[in-house]
Amino acid sequence: MRGAAMRLNTAVRGFVVVVLSGSVVQSQDGWGVTYTSTQICAVKGSTVEIKCSYTYPSRTQYQITKVQMKLWFTKGTNHNPVDLKSDSDYTGRVEYRSNQKDCTLRITELRESDSAVYKFRFITNQQGGSYIGSPGVTLIVTDLQVQVITSQHGQDGTQVQLKCHSSCLHDRPSYVWMKNGQVTLRETSSTLRYSFFPEDNISCALKGHEEFPSPSVYAPKLPSVSVSPSAEIVEGSSVTLTCSSEANPAATYVWYKRNSQPLSKNSQLIFSSIQSSDSGEYYCSAVNKLGSTLKSITIDVKYAPKLPSVSVSPSAEIVEGSSVTLTCSSDANPAASYTWYKEDEDSLKTSGHNFTISNIRPEHSGSYYCVVHNNRGTHNSTLQLTVVAGAGTLEAAGVTAAVLLPVIFFSVFLWIQKKRMSKEPVKSEDRANNREQCLPDQRQPEEQDDLQYTSIHFSNNQADPLYSNIRAAQPHRHMLEQEVTEYTAVRFNRGSAAKRDRSQETGESPCALYSTVNKTR
Repeated sequence: MRGAAMRLNTAVRGFVVVVLSGSVVQSQDGWGVTYTSTQICAVKGSTVEIKCSYTYPSRTQYQITKVQMKLWFTKGTNHNPVDLKSDSDYTGRVEYRSNQKDCTLRITELRESDSAVYKFRFITNQQGGSYIGSPGVTLIVTDLQVQVITSQHGQDGTQVQLKCHSSCLHDRPSYVWMKNGQVTLRETSSTLRYSFFPEDNISCALKGHEEFPSPSVYAPKLPSVSVSPSAEIVEGSSVTLTCSSEANPAATYVWYKRNSQPLSKNSQLIFSSIQSSDSGEYYCSAVNKLGSTLKSITIDVKYAPKLPSVSVSPSAEIVEGSSVTLTCSSDANPAASYTWYKEDEDSLKTSGHNFTISNIRPEHSGSYYCVVHNNRGTHNSTLQLTVVAGAGTLEAAGVTAAVLLPVIFFSVFLWIQKKRMSKEPVKSEDRANNREQCLPDQRQPEEQDDLQYTSIHFSNNQADPLYSNIRAAQPHRHMLEQEVTEYTAVRFNRGSAAKRDRSQETGESPCALYSTVNKTR
């Protein structure tokens, strides 16, 4: 066996192949496989041919040698190989040369997964006539990559230094640089300095093989943001926000809420138990060395009404006859409905935030409760209302009592007098004496002997007691002096002897009578 190392570049249309080394393999008995190269570097998407030839003795002592089977394989073992033509990974992409003793393999539409060690095997009609070309050919399928070496953002775009890179092209081939798929850049080396803008797409290729360019590099495109679950977001549930953006190099992500610090530096923002305070607008920023972009999403968390706040206006003492408004408010999403009830009453008082009671009365006193409801739940709060009597009511009650009390006392007095008189016989002499005592010195006509007048004067101050003096009246002079004087006629029955005795002991005149009268203005 003999081997020779060599370097060979193959540049045929549709082929982008660099032969890294070559080798010849041959047995001493005339059996052998010869590979043009043992290591080949090919660009993804192109076509490669692994050149090969094989030899065997034309005949033996007993018969002519005939080739019965030939195949290439990468899988299985030497004794039980898997033919590439029957391998689903290569269906429709492999072809064997049919020329005698030519075992060249052709693979089209190369994939990076095609990188492997390829071996050729043939079988003849001779006993033991199976031969495998070892160690085979190593194929490396590479994808040209544009690497961002440096970048600096400025007003005139992003100043970048780019490099066209391959994992196996170690020599210095010529390159072309393309902007948005067109060869518009003059640089032919593996590096490029360029003012990069957000709409730019830059790629590279081997010169003469522009149909197999590298993937383009570009700034992040406008992100796509989503929320999971996509249905209504309920307080306490688990929610995930996801951000994704097309970018090369791959973008990094930052999540933050308006006017807040970054919340996550991953593509996802996760709420294990979302709260009502988490509602709001969230932003996802996608960034790479060539630029950045931003997109927002709004989160609306649904929740049951919070504990309602209830209040009364005016907040001072509630006086009978005034107007009072009860107010109820609660934080809820969706917006809640409000109903007012009074304790121990089944029917609702009103619907809405406010409940107004005009001309309030004491019977309105009691406990009122506000019920707040939405499709997520119900909550309520209670308010105690106490109504006090008004000043006008108290004044009227006082005046009424002041007028009625003297009347009652006077009625009781007359009743007592009548009682006493019924128990003692009336004596004529007592009457005469009483008349003499009671009549003034100036004698009145006989027909007015028992008739007395009282003058009642009313004070403007309702709180002061009023007294009336009973005395012998001179009617004509009184009537002339004051037209509005009101008179009360009192006819006296003559008292008993016992009463006269008591009057003498106490020094009280039997002819005197006092009365207190209050008048309501």
